[in-house]
Amino acid sequence: MDALSTVLEATRLKSVVYSKFPLAAPWGLDIIQDQNSQFWRLVSGNCTVGAPDGCIIEMKAGDLVFVPHGSAHWIADKSTSLRMPSPEFVKARRAGIPVFDSGGDVTTLIAGHFEFDYLPLHPFLKDMPSIIHVRQYVTENQLLLKQVTQLMLEELDNERPGSSVMLKCLSEIMFVNIIRAYLEQAAPGSGFLSALNDPRISKALKLMQDAPQNNWTLGSLASEIGMSRSVFFNQFKKLVHETPLSYLTNWRIRQAQKLLMMDSGNISQIAANVGYQSEAAFNRIFKLKTGQTPAVYRRNKFFK
Repeated sequence: MDALSTVLEATRLKSVVYSKFPLAAPWGLDIIQDQNSQFWRLVSGNCTVGAPDGCIIEMKAGDLVFVPHGSAHWIADKSTSLRMPSPEFVKARRAGIPVFDSGGDVTTLIAGHFEFDYLPLHPFLKDMPSIIHVRQYVTENQLLLKQVTQLMLEELDNERPGSSVMLKCLSEIMFVNIIRAYLEQAAPGSGFLSALNDPRISKALKLMQDAPQNNWTLGSLASEIGMSRSVFFNQFKKLVHETPLSYLTNWRIRQAQKLLMMDSGNISQIAANVGYQSEAAFNRIFKLKTGQTPAVYRRNKFFK
């Protein structure tokens, strides 16, 4: 499995598609800070997004905006339109109260969010920009986004057996294509996504992720990917924003969390499975990273 797929499994990507929204101008929404990553896909019409960094994004039909960190932002037909707080909008829709149906030009959006396991925060998520704007050009991944959106619309317009599962799977496919399209469009020079585009650093990530139980050292990793220790260390830190062995430690803790939640074996077995021969050392590092011992973490997950 490639490095990105392993990361997405470890962060336990989950997705939710809210609905298709037809909004008649004038309309506007203030989106409050959220722990989830929101997306907006413009199906038809035009709209404007106020990005978390203060920039204004003009969306055209087919464009997608992704807010990775759940930051507060706004979306409206025009920047001057009055905006409703998103909780009030959701409450009105659930109560069947008409909102933004004044008869003006209609904009149609698909909205939803992605959820991740945030503890500890993976560099893949941490290194993303505050907002990603994927434009409707004709690259392969943007065409795939268009096709995924069309399938979503069909499921939203014609609810059939299994529609909720279809929407979940389609939105997860959408997420991967957002990342691919962003890499095509922006080609970031540093950060975890850029590391995925570096063949040797990506190979090192895959080695650690596939076999965290191995006794990896800086030297053994560098040897496996054909780099000197110093060049590997500097390139890895530049792209991933942490050292190789720091990344390995954090990855081991994430894998241990997964095993503890599955109630898979005793603590000493889990410690060995993620690369720690000493249960005491594992307990100490796990508590340092999560604030809890492995036993307490498992108990809290099962009885919270």
